Amino acid sequence: MFIADKWQDYTLIDADNGERLESWGGKILIRPDPQIIWNSGRKNPLWNKSDAVYKRSKEGGGNWVKKNIPDEWNISYGDLTFTISPMGFKHTGLFPEQAANWDWFVPLIKNSGREIKLLNLFAYTGGATVAAAKAGALVCHVDASKGMVTKAKQNAVLSKVPDSRIRYIVDDCIKFVEREIRRGSFYDAIILDPPSFGRGPNGERWVIEESLDNLISVISGVLSNNPLFVLLNSYTTGLSASTNGYILHNNIVRRFGGSVVSDELGIPVKESGIALPCGAASRWTVSK
Repeated sequence: MFIADKWQDYTLIDADNGERLESWGGKILIRPDPQIIWNSGRKNPLWNKSDAVYKRSKEGGGNWVKKNIPDEWNISYGDLTFTISPMGFKHTGLFPEQAANWDWFVPLIKNSGREIKLLNLFAYTGGATVAAAKAGALVCHVDASKGMVTKAKQNAVLSKVPDSRIRYIVDDCIKFVEREIRRGSFYDAIILDPPSFGRGPNGERWVIEESLDNLISVISGVLSNNPLFVLLNSYTTGLSASTNGYILHNNIVRRFGGSVVSDELGIPVKESGIALPCGAASRWTVSK
């Protein structure tokens, strides 16, 4: 398991009966998590002292029940700073388990001996974008949501990343990559975190199980002749890390060589000492 165990401003305090008890910069949140199918007794008193709880609705969706908590606040990871805000669908604007991936690719960028052009697709609020740019990469950040791109810009400013290091694009990721190929624009590294399901601006249907292989085939065409890495993240239940790794192998290793390592992402649970699985990552690098 790739474990994000170096956080200072974030702690997964406990996990019980479908919910997480978390500290985000000292703010205590309770959020649902379908992976948590066990009972642990909720002995930690912070279960009864939360600052906000996300309550699911019987009709679907849900909402935050807030106490004395601001609309947004900041947390840090090393020299990176991010804005946290309780948002729709239980999210906070950051996936803390992704720090395990930042810790992996930052040294690759820093030790590459060259300036790395990196493409971040489905880039959300820019955690990976900021980490890569801070490490010295030139990043193209692509997401279909204008609101998420705005938050990514905010995180870059908080982390003191110069404007010249990041290019922001609001667009459909596949269509953007296809245009980049036609334009002859290539990248040395690619990070992508495709959704499980979605629809494009013209009603295009996206189902990850049906479309992932084609997506990886398309993005392989925008890799430079000397690529450094490809990182594929997935939060789709039932789509294993090994499946993602197999698709990367078929499309990337056969062309460029190198190797793929795949595993679950995890966060340590303070109360139990066990890591909670939080999605999967498949990592291709040119080195064997």
